[in-house]
Amino acid sequence: MTDTILETEGLTKEFRGFVAVKNVNLRVRRGAIHALIGPNGAGKTTCFNLLTHFLTPTGGRIRFKGRDITGSKPADIARLGLVRSFQISAVFPHLSVLENVRLALQRQRGHSFDFWRSERTLDRLNARALELLAAVGLADFAGTVAVELPYGRKRALEIATTLALDPEMMLLDEPTAGMGHEDVGRIAALIKQAAADRTVLMVEHNLSVVENLSDTITVLARGEVIAEGDYQSVSRNPDVVQAYMGTGRV
Repeated sequence: MTDTILETEGLTKEFRGFVAVKNVNLRVRRGAIHALIGPNGAGKTTCFNLLTHFLTPTGGRIRFKGRDITGSKPADIARLGLVRSFQISAVFPHLSVLENVRLALQRQRGHSFDFWRSERTLDRLNARALELLAAVGLADFAGTVAVELPYGRKRALEIATTLALDPEMMLLDEPTAGMGHEDVGRIAALIKQAAADRTVLMVEHNLSVVENLSDTITVLARGEVIAEGDYQSVSRNPDVVQAYMGTGRV
């Protein structure tokens, strides 16, 4: 299908007899926000690790933009335009906010980090870095050391560094985890903004964020897909309700 940017066929991961992901067939439509949800231990983050080859599948295939990427190196997958963020904020804590984004821009250029280059050369990247910081609400924090940022702002910085790589598709792992209401709203708005011209696949526990942002939702339980569709359809699915321990509402 020409509108499918990422798909898996029979994706499986087994750890010494325990099947964490079982025969997952996933299709993500180009330009969509697609959520991967499920109770704890459902296999969501394992799926992400398989898609970006931080884990090797036991079975199945992965295709991105029609190309089989099964077994590709994580760096090669990122260069193809499939870039992920992590559940735990992954920034350089003792560099400034601006320096973090600037390093990501260097990586996007396809070169190794230019630590040996003059400050004047690196300053040429500042204009684009500042644009990205403004886009995620961090313009006033450019000179702040990353470790000093509040948690929600660190996640915004991580989104900025991900955007600096100019991905066609972003994989966001728990982007609002551990946030207060104000930060959740800010990050949700950033995700929606980022999805204006790219595809987003996210693992997310905050179901109000899932409901408000997602075009399509895939629900995992015990490593298997048990439902897929929009929020209204999956939230009423009896298997989904049971997977969420009979709360009556997903």
